[in-house]
Amino acid sequence: MADSAGVGGTVSSVMQETRVFPPPAEFSRQARIGSLEDYRRLYDEAARDPEGFWHARGQLLPWMKPYTKVLDWQSPTVRWFVDGQTNASAACLDQQIAAGRGDKTAIVWVGEPTGERRTFTYRELHAEVCRFAAGLRALGIRPGDVVSIYMPMTPELVIAMLGCARIGAVHSVIFGGFSSEAIADRNHDAQAVAVITADGGWRRGAPLPLKKNVDAALQSASHPSTTVKHVVVLQRTGQPVEMVAGRDIWWHDLVAGQPADAPAEPMDSEAPLFILYTSGSTGKPKGIKHTTAGYILWAKTTAEWVFDLREDDLFWCTADCGWITGHSYVTYGPLAAGASILIYEGAPNAPHEGRFWEIIEQEKPTIFYTAPTAIRSFMKWGMQHIDGRDLSSLRLLGTVGEGINPEAWIWYHEVIGGKRCPIVDTWWQTETGGIMMSPLPGCTPTKPGSCTLPLPGVVPQIVDAAGEPVEQGEGGWLVMQQPWPGMLRGIWGDDERFVETYWSKVPGKYLAGDNARQDADGYYWIMGRIDDVLNVAGHRLSTIEIESALVSHPAVAEAAAVGRPHDVKGEAVAVFVTLGSGEPNEALKDVLRKHVRHQIGALAVPDDIHFTDSLPKTRSGKIMRRLLRDIAAGKETVGDTTTLEDYTVLAKLRGNEE
Repeated sequence: MADSAGVGGTVSSVMQETRVFPPPAEFSRQARIGSLEDYRRLYDEAARDPEGFWHARGQLLPWMKPYTKVLDWQSPTVRWFVDGQTNASAACLDQQIAAGRGDKTAIVWVGEPTGERRTFTYRELHAEVCRFAAGLRALGIRPGDVVSIYMPMTPELVIAMLGCARIGAVHSVIFGGFSSEAIADRNHDAQAVAVITADGGWRRGAPLPLKKNVDAALQSASHPSTTVKHVVVLQRTGQPVEMVAGRDIWWHDLVAGQPADAPAEPMDSEAPLFILYTSGSTGKPKGIKHTTAGYILWAKTTAEWVFDLREDDLFWCTADCGWITGHSYVTYGPLAAGASILIYEGAPNAPHEGRFWEIIEQEKPTIFYTAPTAIRSFMKWGMQHIDGRDLSSLRLLGTVGEGINPEAWIWYHEVIGGKRCPIVDTWWQTETGGIMMSPLPGCTPTKPGSCTLPLPGVVPQIVDAAGEPVEQGEGGWLVMQQPWPGMLRGIWGDDERFVETYWSKVPGKYLAGDNARQDADGYYWIMGRIDDVLNVAGHRLSTIEIESALVSHPAVAEAAAVGRPHDVKGEAVAVFVTLGSGEPNEALKDVLRKHVRHQIGALAVPDDIHFTDSLPKTRSGKIMRRLLRDIAAGKETVGDTTTLEDYTVLAKLRGNEE
């Protein structure tokens, strides 16, 4: 986070959204939290007596040793459920079987190659996890050891995560699209003792060379993985791979003969459950550390609140488990809540651009949770893939990963939700462990583009660069004033960076790194990362608002706004635009400038408009504005680019500049 982002203290909000969508009456009647009065009662209870509030919910976890104290908070150090012992795998499996869900479907899995489908009941999943956990124990892996997981989105990825949790090993899931150097870097930083991988995985019709990448990572000169003693390989695609004697073992050989009931290791509440690496704007990725009891309780509780989980729901979160969304809302949250989850291995446009709607028609999920960048892609691909598909099983839609432009929200609501499904626009981070702000679908009137209100236990504030609260309606830094159970406990092996990044700018409060504003109804609007604010002629403008104005034009499918140095104004507005229709010419640039002027005002009119076929994105779908800033300024790209999905996009954009 750049210190210069604090200049001026507040961010101008220049775009107002006035459309309001109340929750459907039928939904509210059946919802867990069915009125704003119920929400306010819960929120006030959590604010008035946080220890009592979380004690009542903490009791619901499977405790092997009771905790002696709910909360010990010495900023930035926090301990939840002090001295207690539990196990995240037991919360997801054993507890569900004990509650009578043994024969309930836990996982429905669909492979990218059409026709592939597998299901697991909770009892079957428990048996597979126990066999895998016993296999890890047989390799000598012990509580506290770090195990890297680099796998395709198959049921075995979830089994590997839960198997590690069962024996107290700390898992570090690495997205299956990352390079060998990214694997090597994360293995080295975490001091991993084992890697769980597969021969390959399917992505857009082609097998990914997962095992080959792991082999290359373990031979890396820059990040030697001297601590890795074991590589477990799942046979997925059948492609030939090299197996190193004494180090590598096939998954099926590891679990052969292992018992279907392996005991869950009693783990201290604050024992690390997993590390998940997020890339910084510069320097090496940060290993975000999450611990056992607080995380699993937060993931479970927020899944129940935000998605209004019911016993008969089939929940489809489209995220990969290489990201926090996949941890919290594919694996831990829904399973700890006893839900059924749908997992799809492949890309949304493989083998065709209607694949998601085909899956919804066939599998009939009731909840669909995806990213705004995917929604914008669906819009761009066209209605021909959606028309005629039966999406009537859906009762709730969600968005995650970045702010959603109001026009994309409206399209999602009308086309995918049939105007009947509430939308939960969720704001949270890898660091927060779970959702922090979101509508509750049975009670919160929604405004397109707003994450609305904080969940019970979340106490946000918007401050200026001096840490002082801003006026209502003004933009500023988003901070959290109180601890919550799912919060990160540190950056793996780097306490100094943890304090500097999250706790030093506004002492005693967690700095989220986002700008936000609060409207007259108390609703929160995320205005982009602190680093993404533009300072134009002394006015600090939100990139998200400029992008939303552009996307509201019918010719624009997607847009990204960044700043570049300007001799007079300080910063000029540069935008990169992907078209859904129209010709990329000077006439359209003039039309778009007039449109932004009309939507926002002269201050936000772009100086530069670049048309492009696609935007540089992370593998989780976020636009990499940092790279666009470099291109707009004519600078060489520096910093971490391992999360970039398609390097050819960068090359094309560079080519357009020359």
